[in-house]
Amino acid sequence: MAVIGCGLIGSSVIRAAREAGVVGEVAVADLSEAHRKRIVELGYADTVTGDVAEAVAGADLVVFAVPVLAMGEAARAAAGALKPGATVTDVGSVKGSVAEALSEALSADSVFIVPGHPIAGTEHSGPEAGFAELFQNRWVILTPEAREDAAYLEAVDRLAEFWRALGANVERMDTGHHDLVLAVTSHLPHLIAYNIVGTAADMEQVTRAEVMKYSAGGFRDFTRIAASDPTMWRDVFVANREAVLEILGRFTEDLQALSRAIRWGEADKLYDLFSRTREIRRGIIAAGQESPEPNFGRDRGKH
Repeated sequence: MAVIGCGLIGSSVIRAAREAGVVGEVAVADLSEAHRKRIVELGYADTVTGDVAEAVAGADLVVFAVPVLAMGEAARAAAGALKPGATVTDVGSVKGSVAEALSEALSADSVFIVPGHPIAGTEHSGPEAGFAELFQNRWVILTPEAREDAAYLEAVDRLAEFWRALGANVERMDTGHHDLVLAVTSHLPHLIAYNIVGTAADMEQVTRAEVMKYSAGGFRDFTRIAASDPTMWRDVFVANREAVLEILGRFTEDLQALSRAIRWGEADKLYDLFSRTREIRRGIIAAGQESPEPNFGRDRGKH
């Protein structure tokens, strides 16, 4: 396996695959000299290089774990060295633009391109942030190309089994649907978090010390989300702009309706909304994607 880009997700893929016993040799390519030095110190890769082509040479599985706007450049760097019949995937949070970038850079006649997205992560980044349990009972969405040839379908199945071996649940969908769903469940919440934490920081009448000192659980959750990798999330919003803007427009309309209900003291409307949204939380717990215990700041444990 070759992993291109070794931050939180890339390093977690390696650790989980090692623990599950589903990889032999692991090669890592990372442009950061500091990252490469740390990866060598951590000792979970057999080859560590700054050369993408060197890392992918001979690999059966290539995982691109770079920011989404860097996917095309990374794929072009790998193109000439890829092993015929290799499976190429990624871990990006946007699938439409990434699938296009991979297909433009690589030959579908020689490799199997299966874009993917593990819906898992923390606010931490870097090679030391990864841990083997990250994907346990989390969803990985694969967005295969519209191909029906047996060899390609076998590659998709093989990649799905790889992720299941890492503890993940696997779903398949088309790229457009993925990007719309993730705009609702991930991208808009991050945008709101970045904005509300920025607003709090800019308030002149409340000092930064007071914001930190009197942070309630809700604000602390926002700060956790807003601490996520700025490069990754900059790229996500640029790459998925159409879906994000569509959902943001709907959210703005709903927010205006909520504002009117507060302004006019429409208590019943507020109660109905809060009751309905409470059920969403209960549904997430029932689906095993969160625990019901109070959590005022995530357990840092292995994170």
